[in-house]
Amino acid sequence: MTQHLAAPSTGTSDDAPGHRTGWWQDAVIYQVYPRSFADGNGDGMGDLPGVTARLPHLKDLGVDAVWLSPFYASPQADAGYDVSDYRAIDPMFGNLLDADALIREAHALDLRVIVDLVPNHSSDQHEWFKRALAEGPGSALRERYHFRPGKGANGELPPNDWESIFGGPAWTRTVNPDGTPGDWYLHLFAPEQPDFNWEHPAVADEFRSILRFWLDMGVDGFRVDVAHGLVKAEGLPDLGTHDQLKLLGNDVMPFFDQDGVHAIYRSWRTILDEYPGERIAVAEAWTPTVERTANYVRHDEMHQAFNFQYLSTAWDAAELRKVIDSSLEAMRPVGAPTTWVLSNHDVTRHATRYANPAGLGTQIRTPGDRELGLRRARAASLLMLALPGSAYVYQGEELGLPDVTDLPDEARQDPSFFRAEGQDGFRDGCRVPIPWTREGTSYGFGDGGSWLPQPAGWGELSVEAQTGVEGSTLELYRAAIAARRDHPGLGAGTDVEWLDGPEGVLVFARPGFVCTVNTTGAPVRIAARGRVLLASSPVTVDGAEAELPADTTVWWTV
Repeated sequence: MTQHLAAPSTGTSDDAPGHRTGWWQDAVIYQVYPRSFADGNGDGMGDLPGVTARLPHLKDLGVDAVWLSPFYASPQADAGYDVSDYRAIDPMFGNLLDADALIREAHALDLRVIVDLVPNHSSDQHEWFKRALAEGPGSALRERYHFRPGKGANGELPPNDWESIFGGPAWTRTVNPDGTPGDWYLHLFAPEQPDFNWEHPAVADEFRSILRFWLDMGVDGFRVDVAHGLVKAEGLPDLGTHDQLKLLGNDVMPFFDQDGVHAIYRSWRTILDEYPGERIAVAEAWTPTVERTANYVRHDEMHQAFNFQYLSTAWDAAELRKVIDSSLEAMRPVGAPTTWVLSNHDVTRHATRYANPAGLGTQIRTPGDRELGLRRARAASLLMLALPGSAYVYQGEELGLPDVTDLPDEARQDPSFFRAEGQDGFRDGCRVPIPWTREGTSYGFGDGGSWLPQPAGWGELSVEAQTGVEGSTLELYRAAIAARRDHPGLGAGTDVEWLDGPEGVLVFARPGFVCTVNTTGAPVRIAARGRVLLASSPVTVDGAEAELPADTTVWWTV
């Protein structure tokens, strides 16, 4: 049942300081995965009061906004991305009063709040879907999802050949109220996540209402999950091939990146624009090209879209330059900021990706060379924060956390881990609760242990262990974000000026600023570009020349 506040929140975005026009253009946004950030009640699971108590860390880090992964009422078949009630908080995370307190405290600390919105699918425990099953064939509620009769003599085959992102067919057969085999329903993810039919007006009406509910609570924006998936091709045509996951990100699929999604986001933009304080929408849109990603951020649609092409780029100067150029070029015509991201809750942390050979993808099962991975991760973070646009930081990356690659099978909870095919199912490694203190049963996460086991030595990477320590990754992030805000040449923008440099070294200029990035495994001598503002590893300047250590980024002010 939907929870209700005793009184509506007055903590709106107008309370956010500065009232900067287009604040998202250069924002640094911090992603919190609530179950793994901080545990306020000692049950081993992170929650909203825990997040609220740790907001001062984000203030000290210097970020502009916090983005919260789902905390809605959910059976947790996919870590909250299976929502049963979009206007209620799951009891494991708290209640609406806790959400209200979090929003108010964040605004008091000059932090904006972005919440996840999951419009592609609901939980199979959503009231609409439960009633659709209970009422059987002919129920009007079935039209709000994709129910179809099966193929074959007795309807025993799925309606088409689409495959679930989590493995197996994207269809599950129902059982009629009388016990006989029934129709099938579409789920691009787990069977517990039936896809909405966005051709039905009731679905569109419901989500416009959900938007207003959270905007009235005071949130500053929405990160839209599977933004590319809401509209399916007319007739739900067969794809005609197996191993469809290999095609994702390379082709426009009949269930992803259909042009019809853009009318939905134009209608949402009119709602966002009605509210004061510049509320925003951010698209999680996996598309074949950055040019198609740009379609989601045209002037009357969303404000930002994740740049997954950048996230998946190898630590290679030529490849990085290519994706930086294409990203900036794609966003320029639509006037939207380019976004940069290195890690999130669905991919192996970049400190571990960069510790392994290139070409292994974004989910990696081996720890690799930890020292190499951290060195490259620090350099990559400075590169990201030097680029024009908005940057996203995933919780714990400011500590240099690696993925936990040796979790025992019995501890894993990623639903795709338990399916025969589909995604690798190793997302738990980036979701292990982060360490706050050197000691304790869960290194400061909470008083009751942690829902995923934390590795030995986790405390030496904690906020406590790194605070005030010169050269620590945490202090590097704090210094970089502060310099990014203070230096007039950093932050928002649409261009970089590439300068000559040795092979394997990126050199680009912004007003009064130069960034040099050595992606090679050996020291390189270059011309000194001014005064060193910040470096990911110690750099030696000798008169007019400087020696860049292997896998190092240096910021220069000129």
